[in-house]
Amino acid sequence: MVPRQTKVTADLFWSAALCDGILPATRFPRSKTAFWPFRMFARNHPAQAIARMSDSNGTPSKAKPSTGFSTLSVHAGEDRQKLAHSLTDPIVCSATYTFTSTQAVLDYIHEKQPREEYGRYGNPGERVVERKLAALDGGEDAVLFASGMAAIVGLIMAKLNAGDEVIFFDECYHRSREFCTKHMSRFGVVTKQVKACDYDAMAAAITPQTRMLISESPTNPHLSVVDLEKFGALGKKYNVETLIDATLATPYNCRPLEYGIDYVLHSATKYLGGHNDLLAGVIIGAKEQLEPVRKLRGIMGAINSPHNIYLLERGLKTFELRMQRHNANGQAVAEFLANHPRVSKVYYPGLETHPYYEVAKRQMRGFGGLITFLVKDADWKQTAAVVDGAKIARIAPSLGGVESLIEQPLVMSYFDYKPEERAKFGIFDNMIRLACGIEDTVDLIEDLRQALEG
Repeated sequence: MVPRQTKVTADLFWSAALCDGILPATRFPRSKTAFWPFRMFARNHPAQAIARMSDSNGTPSKAKPSTGFSTLSVHAGEDRQKLAHSLTDPIVCSATYTFTSTQAVLDYIHEKQPREEYGRYGNPGERVVERKLAALDGGEDAVLFASGMAAIVGLIMAKLNAGDEVIFFDECYHRSREFCTKHMSRFGVVTKQVKACDYDAMAAAITPQTRMLISESPTNPHLSVVDLEKFGALGKKYNVETLIDATLATPYNCRPLEYGIDYVLHSATKYLGGHNDLLAGVIIGAKEQLEPVRKLRGIMGAINSPHNIYLLERGLKTFELRMQRHNANGQAVAEFLANHPRVSKVYYPGLETHPYYEVAKRQMRGFGGLITFLVKDADWKQTAAVVDGAKIARIAPSLGGVESLIEQPLVMSYFDYKPEERAKFGIFDNMIRLACGIEDTVDLIEDLRQALEG
């Protein structure tokens, strides 16, 4: 299908010193062709997000028709020239931002001078990362949060009121479901769940009070893949907003906005950050639709620290390179597991035996590094022995980092659930979730072989 035309925001940012005239205007003249070191270049279309970088003589370079994904990862959203001629963006550790005069405050209030005011409302580095993430997903704007859960909580609270309904596909991160069923219900929001990828059931569940449809794609931990055209069409038909949590896909493998989805969510803790050293989340969509989300974030204070923002920007520089290895490792390990006699089932959308393989092949460039599988004829303790036997993968929750991680969903996430509840959510005693890192493929396979056969 032809990607939906989108627009990247044209917000400009100058440092407080330049905005307020601390540095002499003669050194940095404000003209269209002048060298202006704090003008952000990402603008008219995600594929051209670096097109307005200044060339060597200070004039904007001609817009390119398209820009490669890795080039966007490295350059999108950033200044061509940075403070003190640094190659990397500075870490701005300031709780508040000063004004030189009352008039400067009034100019800020009247939006004449885009800049920062107070740390809870934004950070210069945060703006850079938001533009970069919006460009990677083909979105107009992005709002960065302190975690993936903070992002979905912020969106839901900004969009839903008492009496409204939200509908989930039932395969999803259990904390997302728990927030709506246990907490939003206290404020009069009704949560409904229907079988994953059952679009007729979702349509039947929609009422005049329904305000949002939510799904992951791929889902966690079963890796079902939502037909994004069908999901987006449901939202348009019934005038209901749609959200896809694409954490497991990443914008490298799939861009849901191109299929008519309203919002994309990522836990940037995972593949986007990529190093298991930060927490972050992001919502991407249209600027106008995200404005109430941004305002609520400023009230909630669910912001990221300047150092985390720096780590996320640095991690994004190698995003495409890492995803290529995650995809390759995931595919190879899934194929190995599918042919191992001690494995009874493998959940991985890159396998032809996967029920949503055709959908995944149509929508996705690659299938990621997460694999779920069942150990044949094993109880939970025998399954734990396989987990404990791994020498490379570490036992931990999460995914998307350079290190491989392994865990039992029963133990890690559902141990307090009753057996019938676990069965309802498709969580089995012999289930293992493996998040492939970027280690050598042959080493991961041999490590799993010895763990299964030991």
